[in-house]
Parts: sequence; structure tokens; C-alpha cells
Amino acid sequence: MSSSNENPDLIAANLAAVEAHFHSEATNEVEAALDLYTDDVVWEAPARGLRFEGKRAVADNYTQMFAKMEDVEFENLQRFATEDRVVDDSVVRFRLTGEGYLPLSPGTPVEMRLVHIFEMRDGLISKEIGYEMWRKAE
Repeated sequence: MSSSNENPDLIAANLAAVEAHFHSEATNEVEAALDLYTDDVVWEAPARGLRFEGKRAVADNYTQMFAKMEDVEFENLQRFATEDRVVDDSVVRFRLTGEGYLPLSPGTPVEMRLVHIFEMRDGLISKEIGYEMWRKAE
């Protein structure tokens, strides 16, 4: 149900920005993903106690994180938006290739339920919080 005060164009732009963000992540195009962030972006993964501020810090984190993953597959379960937020619920599957990302051995197949809350400003992501629930895949 939508309110008469909602801006459907802004909501659509927010959804499009997050879709482009996930596409950039899936293809390991870190610089393209950065274009979808505000300069003062904050990126958090509370389960791992991580918080990065600013595009460069987020880019460095992505570069290290994606260097430890291969065969990455995203399965979107649900995504919805308001004028200032996008919520995404997905399952991500990948093979761990390096140490330090998760407390599992390299070569381990991983399945991660990943719920994101994106705070949006002017059609860009100003804050990304990723709630990760991972397990060794069967």
C-alpha cells in the first residue's frame, strides 16, 4: 500500500541503484560499485564487527573480500524500497579461497543468508548494513 506522499520515481531509482550495486558485486567490478555510493558512505557487517567509512575504505574491503571468494552466485529472495531505504534478502553461495574472511578453511563451499539494509540519499547508497548468516554448504 502506498501513501499519496511517496515519490515512485525516487523509489524506483533506489531499487535500480541497489540492483546495479549487486550486479557490480556479482561481476567483481569494485569501481562500478563505488559509483553507487555517496562519498561519505558507511559499510557495516555487524556479525563480523566490521565498519568502514568512505569510498576508499569500502573499496579496500571489497578487494580483500572478493579475493577470498570464487564461484559467487546470488539468489534474491525479496527486495523492497521506500524513499530513503532499500531492504534486500538474498542467499549467496561461493567457495572460500582464502583465510581471514570467515573462520572456515580455504576450499570450503559456503551458503550465506544475507539481509541488507541500504540507506539512500539522492539515489545513491549512503549506508550499507549486511547481516550475514553463513554456514558450510553441503
